[in-house]
Amino acid sequence: MRWLMADKGGLVMLAVLAVVVIVVPLANLVIPPDSALHVSTYTVTLLGKYLCYAVLALALDLVWGYCGVLSLGHGAFFALGGYAMGMYLMRQIGERGVYGHPVLPDFMVFLDWQALPWYWYGFDMFWFAVLMVALVPGLLAFVFGWLAFRSRVTGVYLSIITQALTYALMLAFFRNEMGFGGNNGLTDFKDLLGFDLQADATRVALFLSSALLLALAYLACRAVVGSRLGRVVVAVRDAENRARFLGYRVEYFKLWVFTFSAVLAGLAGALYVPQVGIINPGEFQPLNSIELVIWVAVGGRGTLWGAAAGAVLVNYAKTSFTAVLPEVWLFALGALFVLSTLLLPRGLAGLLRRRGGAS
Repeated sequence: MRWLMADKGGLVMLAVLAVVVIVVPLANLVIPPDSALHVSTYTVTLLGKYLCYAVLALALDLVWGYCGVLSLGHGAFFALGGYAMGMYLMRQIGERGVYGHPVLPDFMVFLDWQALPWYWYGFDMFWFAVLMVALVPGLLAFVFGWLAFRSRVTGVYLSIITQALTYALMLAFFRNEMGFGGNNGLTDFKDLLGFDLQADATRVALFLSSALLLALAYLACRAVVGSRLGRVVVAVRDAENRARFLGYRVEYFKLWVFTFSAVLAGLAGALYVPQVGIINPGEFQPLNSIELVIWVAVGGRGTLWGAAAGAVLVNYAKTSFTAVLPEVWLFALGALFVLSTLLLPRGLAGLLRRRGGAS
């Protein structure tokens, strides 16, 4: 555990997360709504969404910050995990849907589907859905990484291919005949494990689950980078040819980290969907994956805790800007990325390190 004790920034993040986990539920469920200290259910949901984004940022930072693989397609793994959870939530609606069909989701009844597609089987069981949340993104990342890394595709070429992957998935999921709701996606969820998704207690439980996932994901990523495997991965990032010359199978190390980060992204997407109440092909759009890169760059590439903090801060800024000046947000995001690259090449985490605030 020495690798954790030496990470002061990570310890601060975990401490802040622990405080938030205690304060927010109490402020929502115990403090009356007319009090200035009350935290609304909307805010709880918003914070839960930010925490899911933080897990996604951790996943990208692991593969980009420590392995040197700039993926512009991690949004696809996030969306696939979200679709897997969305399929489970759709199966739970049953006869409570608009058309009252006991098996087929409303969009399938509307499109005159006669039977449930084979790839929807099993999603009426929670354990199967959770398995698919991890397996589908992980399997896609494994197959893609196996082909790309064995072919020694690197640098900007790999980034372009990952972006093409998520764009191709977006186009595929937009098609009604794919059986995933087409343009509208999956929505109108009712409950999760029998609990009403609109209830305050359920929203708090999802928020707590997101916080737990973030803590576990951080500890797992920190354990990876602090291990012998992590040291080899960093060596691959800094001098890939030298690592290969020393006898390391570079492609295997890249493949392992890439697959693991995809599973983390899928888990984040699975918790994101019941909180926002919808999943559609827009989650695959390349802009989302590019925004993800900005979160990590602003927070601090290669720090883990900085990437998580960057995701929360940038998305909080996005929420604030889009509420006041929605037409300015994209310009502000671009300026933020340019300024961070020029003035803070190591992000906010690097700035804090220089000032002695974290290590």
